[in-house]
Amino acid sequence: MSYFSPPKNERDKVVSLTETKPADKTAAVKAAPEQASTLAAGMLITGNIISAGSVQIFGRVVGDIHAAQLVISEGAYVEGKAMAQDMVISGAFKGTIHGNSVKLTNTAVVDGEIYKQSLMIDENAQFEGMSRRLEKPVEAPSRAQVRSETTKAAPVASPAGNVVTMSNPVV
Repeated sequence: MSYFSPPKNERDKVVSLTETKPADKTAAVKAAPEQASTLAAGMLITGNIISAGSVQIFGRVVGDIHAAQLVISEGAYVEGKAMAQDMVISGAFKGTIHGNSVKLTNTAVVDGEIYKQSLMIDENAQFEGMSRRLEKPVEAPSRAQVRSETTKAAPVASPAGNVVTMSNPVV
């Protein structure tokens, strides 16, 4: 007997994949986890970003970001105002942060103001500025709010329902 195969009395209970009925595709799409929008390293966005879902930044953003969850990765740089329910900063940030839960990892460099309900600062993280308690929790942008932003000048919409409004697009 192998460690990787079921005992002999349980082998007969195993149902092969060919015997099962194919799943309803619409149910699978509805149950699929939401994908995060990612701005790759080497990418510069000058403008505002609004997302009803998660945003991961590996490049540079100069502008405001409003998302449900925001991750600024190590090596990334963001300058502006960031609003998210949950935020993890491992890169550099300059500006104002509004978040229910904000975490600065050991590689974070933050210069500015943090308005939060919960703040966690890892050892070796750099934070210069002020921190204040957030009176009203941050709400994630709704899909309707994201759609309304698409009617404004020069938006670029993704299939995931995210909008990047570029005031000065980099060509």
